[in-house]
Parts: sequence; structure tokens; C-alpha cells
Amino acid sequence: MPPEAPITQDLIYGLNDRPKPVPALLAALQHVLASFVGIITPPLIIGSTLGLGAHMPYLISMALMVSGVGTFIQARRPFGIGAGMICLQGTSFAFLGAVLSAGFMVKQRGGSPEDIMAMIFGVCFFGAVVQIVLSRFIGQLRRVITPLVTGIVITLIGISLIKVGITDLGGGFNAPDFGAPGNLALGGLVLVVIIVLNRSNTPWIRLSSIIIGLLVGSIAAWFSGKLVPHALPDLPLISVPVPFKFGFAFDWTAFFPIALIYLISSIETVGDLTANCMLSRQPITGPSYIQRLKGGVLGDGASCMIAATFSAFPNTTFAQNNGVIQLTGVASRYVGLYIGAVLFLLGLVPSIGAVLQQIPKPVLGGATLVMFGSVAAAGVRILAQSALDRRNMLIIATSFGVGLGIAAVPDLLHQMPKLVQNLFDSAITSGGITALVLCLVLPEPEAQTSDAAVALELEKHAIETKV
Repeated sequence: MPPEAPITQDLIYGLNDRPKPVPALLAALQHVLASFVGIITPPLIIGSTLGLGAHMPYLISMALMVSGVGTFIQARRPFGIGAGMICLQGTSFAFLGAVLSAGFMVKQRGGSPEDIMAMIFGVCFFGAVVQIVLSRFIGQLRRVITPLVTGIVITLIGISLIKVGITDLGGGFNAPDFGAPGNLALGGLVLVVIIVLNRSNTPWIRLSSIIIGLLVGSIAAWFSGKLVPHALPDLPLISVPVPFKFGFAFDWTAFFPIALIYLISSIETVGDLTANCMLSRQPITGPSYIQRLKGGVLGDGASCMIAATFSAFPNTTFAQNNGVIQLTGVASRYVGLYIGAVLFLLGLVPSIGAVLQQIPKPVLGGATLVMFGSVAAAGVRILAQSALDRRNMLIIATSFGVGLGIAAVPDLLHQMPKLVQNLFDSAITSGGITALVLCLVLPEPEAQTSDAAVALELEKHAIETKV
């Protein structure tokens, strides 16, 4: 999506315009439609993979509720927290690998589902503190975490998550009918529907492709007998948020990988905010721009801290909503307040999570396979914008070699101390740390790219996709 397009189009409502309630609500509903699946899919995947089924309705409710609160904060910008724009907060796919690793670590120790969640939300809480601190040093951070490092880490995240998607497509981990033709057919059907709809010339069909794909797949699963709707469990009418409902735990070996993703997520948020500034006719250089970036990343950190407190997984600024701003011509930050309210109200209803929990694994896998592949493709796109000289090619090759090599042969580290095993047995952390160290050690052949040029580079990839 070329950056010139939004610059030449007129906005119906500018950043500080106040639409009337009806058009504001309609614009808000379009943003919710574009982001709903992205918000609820990570808790569905984490819950089903780690065996948290009994708590899934609550986790999905909290994901929606916290997304609403975070979006409201970003738009309202209280005490300078937030970007003061439509920055829809949603559950981030980038953290899935690190969160699942932390969960499996507790599970291998014999921990209960409550122990697993206590550890995950404990380390995510302190990870949010890291992001809040980083928000104060965004200018310096962008010179260390370059688009090259970001592209490598995002590509590794996508490649790592593809295994999760393809496992679900086959029927799920340890499923008795794993790889059955019926499972593959369902997943393939969802995949085909999403691909076909994404080729449509109608923007809203493209935006709704994943929702429609899941709906078509669920209907097909119902006709084939794969989906047998269950009676909803005895749930309260309203989900009441409870701080640290499952307890609080912490482990350094689980914390380091998640802290690294918070670091990368902060830089990705800078790209999304830059795109949003361009769409909203705001400057992308100068003190006001830097203050908006600092407030936006601080808003991400605050949203993640609230998420960990109320049993939701880490949030980030969604980029697909930049596309909605472009399509609707509505950039008013007051619409963000409506978006926050709608998401919060959806989160109050736990039965929504109970219904979504019944989506068959192959159907979910067909959709997530596209999502995770898109994450990897976004990383490749960022790498393609970097100068692929000898230095950068060496960094890419070494980082991928270390990251993917250790992921393919995890026994390689089994004679190392437990701390080293837990920290580096992930492709994301091992490859990401390798990229970061090499970028710092190997000298740049040319002068550093200016801040404005970096902002434009990040805008190009951030406007369409976000991990």
C-alpha cells in the first residue's frame, strides 16, 4: 500500500474533529470488525495448546476488555499516556512463542493451569515495566534496534508460529485423528476461502476475509460432524475483572525471551504510529512527533501492564486499523473512545468466549496458518527495505542459521546450564540476540540512516500488517 495514497486523500474527520454519535459508532464498529479475530485468536491458541480450556471464556473476555481499555487510553491520552490517535490495542501474536515456552516450562514441572497462568502473567507484568522504561528512550532505541534487527526477529516469529498453525490444521497436538483427510479438508477450505476473499477488489471483503473463512469452516465442520455444538457452561452473565486472579509468579528464564519481544514490539509500534501520523495529517519529524511516539509506546506498556494484571496476554498497537482509517477517511481520536467502549462491553459477556472456544482446531489452523505466514512475510518485507550489502547479508544468514538451527535441533543445548537452555532454545531469542550483537559489533559501511528515513521505511511495512 503506497504511502502517497493516504496523503492525497481528504479526511472526512480530522484527528481532533468530533463526529456525531451515530457516525462515530459506525466507524468504531468497522475498526472492531477488522481487529476482532486478531484480538481473540492468541488466547484461543495459548489456551488450547497449554490445556487451559476451563478458563478460556474468561481469558477471551479479558482480552477484549483490556483491548478496549488500552484503546481508550491511547485515544484519550490521560497524563501524556498514549498517542492521542486511533491506536487500537489488541493481543499481540509476537509474544506467542515466548508465552508458550514459559507455559511449557511450568507444565513440565508438573504445574497446574493456574500455575502456568501465574507465571505467564507475572513475567508479562514485569516485561511491561521494561516497555514503559524504553518509551522514555525511543529516539536512542531506534538507532540500536534497526529495521534489519526488527525484520529478522519478526521473520523468526512467523516461522516459529507456523508450526502451531499447521499442528492445529492437522487436528491439534496429540489429537487421535491428527492428519485425517477430514481435518486437512476443513483447514484447506478455510485457507482457500481466505485467499479468494483477499483477492477481492472490495476493501471490506478483504478486511472480513478471516471472519468469513472461520464462519464457512465452522459451517462445513458442523455439516461434516466435526463440530458438535455443546451447551454453554454455567457462566456468570458478566465477566468481573479480578486482579491477578490466578496468582503471581516469576522466573528469569521465562522473563528474558518475553523482555526481548517487548523491545522489538516497541520499535514496531513506532512504525505503526508513524503510519498513523501520516494518515492523520500529523508531522513525522520534530519534537511533537517524538512526544507522540513516546506517549504511544508508553500507552502500549500501560496497556500490557493492565493486561497482565487482569489475566490478558500482552497487547500492542494494531496496524490493520491504519488501513481502516484510510478506507473510511475517519481519523478522529474521539472515534477511538467509542472503539474502546465497544470492546469493553464485548468483554463483559463471557458467553462470547465459550462460543468461540468450540471452533474446531482444523478450522482455526487454516486461518492462523495465513496469519502466521503473514507475520513471516512482514519480516521479509522489512528485510527487503534494508540495504542487502555483505554486512547485512552476513547478519541475516548468521541469525537465521543460529535461530532456526537451534529450533530444529533443540538437543544441541542439553549439556549447557539450564538457564542457557531456557533462554536460547527459542529461535526468536537465539536468532534475535545474535542479530542484535552482530549489528552492534560489525561496523556500518555507510552513515546511519536519518530518523525521517527510518520512519518512512517503518511506515511502509507497518501500514498493512502488525505482529
